[in-house]
Formats: sequence, structure tokens, C-alpha cells
Amino acid sequence: MEDGWRAVLEGNLKRLETRFTELLFLCLSTVSMFLNTLTPKFYVALTGTSSLISGLILIFEWWYFRKYGTSFIEQVSVSHLRPLLGGVDSSSPSNSNTSNGEADSNRQKCKVWRNPLNLFRGAEYNRYTWVTGREPLTYYDMNLSAQDHQTFFTCDSDHLRPADAIMQKAWRERNPQARISAAHEALELEDCATAYILLAEEEATTIMEAERLFKQALKAGEGYTNVLVYIKRRLAMCSRKLGRTREAVKMMRDLMKEFPLLSMFNIHENLLESLLELQNYADVQAVLAKYDDISLPKSATICYTAALLKARAVSDKFSPEAASRRGLSTAEMNAVEAIHRAVEFNPHVPKYLLEMKSLILPPEHILKRGDSEAIAYAFFHLQHWKRVEGALNLLHCTWEGTFRMIPYPLERGHLFYPYPICTETADRELLPMFHEVSVYPKKELPFFILFTAGLCSFTAMLALLTYQFPELMGVFAKAFLSTLFAPLNFIMEKVESILPSSLWHQLTRI
Repeated sequence: MEDGWRAVLEGNLKRLETRFTELLFLCLSTVSMFLNTLTPKFYVALTGTSSLISGLILIFEWWYFRKYGTSFIEQVSVSHLRPLLGGVDSSSPSNSNTSNGEADSNRQKCKVWRNPLNLFRGAEYNRYTWVTGREPLTYYDMNLSAQDHQTFFTCDSDHLRPADAIMQKAWRERNPQARISAAHEALELEDCATAYILLAEEEATTIMEAERLFKQALKAGEGYTNVLVYIKRRLAMCSRKLGRTREAVKMMRDLMKEFPLLSMFNIHENLLESLLELQNYADVQAVLAKYDDISLPKSATICYTAALLKARAVSDKFSPEAASRRGLSTAEMNAVEAIHRAVEFNPHVPKYLLEMKSLILPPEHILKRGDSEAIAYAFFHLQHWKRVEGALNLLHCTWEGTFRMIPYPLERGHLFYPYPICTETADRELLPMFHEVSVYPKKELPFFILFTAGLCSFTAMLALLTYQFPELMGVFAKAFLSTLFAPLNFIMEKVESILPSSLWHQLTRI
């Protein structure tokens, strides 16, 4: 019985060996015939087509990376292919390790704030547009301002006057001329503070004209707290822009005393800038002592102003060569640590202060720790750094040392929370298209861009060489393919040595 089964198994094995050998011979003969029929024109067409396709993929990948900051192929792979292959979907609520509190914290880090030093649309932003033909504000930024105005200036619906009803619709208008026309319509009915505010912000072409309209708004706006605070703050900013800095400082101090709980306007940042203009550094230090508190949210203005005051004490005598020989003194160490603290909070600012990157007009809203905040700070404070002798030199020598302390800023910070990953996306919405958004940490080119670039270059070179030297490249191509199929030849040799010669003879006859 066992001999019978053994005979059957041996017969099956022999039949399998026979069929496998036939298949190998068929493959080798087909490959050989295919290689012999190929001409140099085929290789030129093949390499040229491959180069064209990979070049198109490279162009699309580069455009997508510059616009959205990520690779399209990588994003599709992670978002769609990975779940199909059994990977973990990081966006799934059931698999996420982030608690609701942490998620809320991340959203809070990327909250957009109103720029406390925002310019006047009619007198400043529009003038830039008239001169350059460029729009300094994005639609997203202006839409946020419209929402702010609706929030600040909404009256109680039970006591809504006809003029107030018109202005509530006016703030929602997209067309600037429609908003201005609505404001004039409201003023024809009665004195309306918010109508004067809109005209001062958008129709006035000079700061003096805007100041006149704000004063009229102040007379008409008594009784509405948010309206009064907004008007007085803008009047103080008009005084600052017209050179009456001491008057502006007094108005800001009075406003902060009268309304101490309205911190959403961040009037202390206006006060700091005005005090720096007066070079009243003692009062600047007093304001910082109140607002540079661990329990209060930080800003680039607070951190960099604190660094400027520390740098002012040592910058005029600072020399990097002398410091490297004798080491840093206590005062110099304090200044360097303050600079490192400021750079960790917002790493985009130094390039604007050192004029390594060109400035643009600041947006009406900023993202803390983002490029938009850096632009807003440097636009108003660069002159104060230049006024302190040696401050920019000290910043230039020390600011990059911050990054050695935080090698992985997205995972762990030194003095602050890890740097938020959402700043680039928000800044691209806040800043105009002609501005190159500063990105931190600097992103390396995705693998697929490098791969397609290499593939495109390699296939283009092959196409050129094949076109110039068709015979020689044909020989190289055949040699390459022969090398590629060398393992099959090796297997055939092994099969010849293993199979009986009689069986091999019968197969060759077939």
C-alpha cells in the first residue's frame, strides 16, 4: 500500500517538474524574442514618455506643497490608502489618544486675535492699494473684522433705533461702497456713533479726517461701553500717528483705568509702543511688570519688549569676540536668556527685525506665535530696536542659539508649550498671496517630490543618450535586461543539473 502511494507521489512530482520547466522555457524564449525585436526608437519613446509623466507629477507635487505645505501623494496615502490597508486612522475619535481638554487647548493655541495696532483702511490700507495695485488684506481677514464689528456694536434689539438697524446690515456688507453708503443713510436719520466709526475707518483718506469723525462718534456714542472704548482707543492711535505721543499715552492710561476689565482690546500693547517712542523705559518696565505674568497670555510685544530692555543694559558694549574669551557677564546672560525666551515664543520675528525678510503691512488679525504676529510686531517696533545702540547686533549674535535648546519644537518646548502645528495654515489665510509665509520649523521637501525629481532627471537623461547614441544604448539596455533575468538563467541551470538527462532529452524533443 505504501509503495503505491509513493509511486503516485513520485509521478505527481515529475509532472510538476515537467510543467515548471516548460513554463520557464516559454518565459525565457518570449523575453528573448521581445528583446531581439526592440529597436532604439522604442527606448527613446519609453524613456521620453517616462520623463514627461514624472515631470508633470513633479510640477503638480511642487505646486501642491507650496500651496498647502504637504505632499499630495503622501496625503492621499495617509488619508485613504492607509485605512484600507489596516492602518490606524489618526483622525478617528475612537483611536485618538488626545483628550477633549487637549484638543480644546490646541484650538486655543491657534486662535486668531484682533491686531491691537491695526491700521486704518481708508487712510492707510487703501492708500497702499492705490500706489501698488495690491490688496494688503485678505477676504478672510476682513470677514473676521466684520464679525468683530457686529459683536462690538450690536445694540439691544428692544431699543434698536432705525439708524442702528441700518448699521447692523452695513457691517455685513461685502462691498465697501455699500457699507459707506449705508453709513451715510444712517446719518441722514440721526447721529449714529457706529456710522461715524465706519466712515472714519473706511472713507477717511487721512488720519486727521479719521480723527475728526471719531470725535463726532464720541459725542454720539455716549452710553454704549464697547463703542466708547473702541472710539477712545482709535482716537489715542490717531494722536500717536499725528505725533502727539504724550497725549496718546495719557488717553490710553485713562482708558485702562476707566475700563480695567476690557482686556480683549489689549490696550497695554498700544501703551508699550507709545512709551517706547518716548524712550520712557522706566514706565515700559512698569507696564511689563503688570502684564508679563505667568497667568496671562503672552504676545510677541511683551516678550520682545522685555528682551529689548534687557539688551539695552549691555548692548552698547557687547562684543561677541570679547564674550567668547571671557564668557558672558550676569547682565549679558540675562539679556541672552530674554532673547531666547522671545525667540522661542515667536521665532519669525528676528528675520524681520534684522531685515533678512521684507516687511508688509500688518493684517487686521494676527495669530500668536505665527508669521502674522511677527509682521505686526516688527512693523511698529523695528524703529525702537534700531534706536537702542547694539540691540540688533546682540540679537543677530544670539537668536539662533534658541533652537539648540528646542531640537523638537513641535513635541516639546523649553519655556512655553510646544510650537503649534496650525500656524502655517492660519497665516496663509490672514496674509496676502504676494507674501511668502514664514514657516517654522522649516519643512523638508517630501520624499515623493525628491523621488519624482530624481526619476524625471534620470529618465530625461536616458532619453537624451538613447537619442544621441541609439546603438550603444540599445546594447546597454539589452545587457541590463539580461542581467535582470540572470536569476532565471541560474534557476534553469540548476534544473538541468537536477532533472534526469532522459527526461530533459524528452522535453527538448517536445
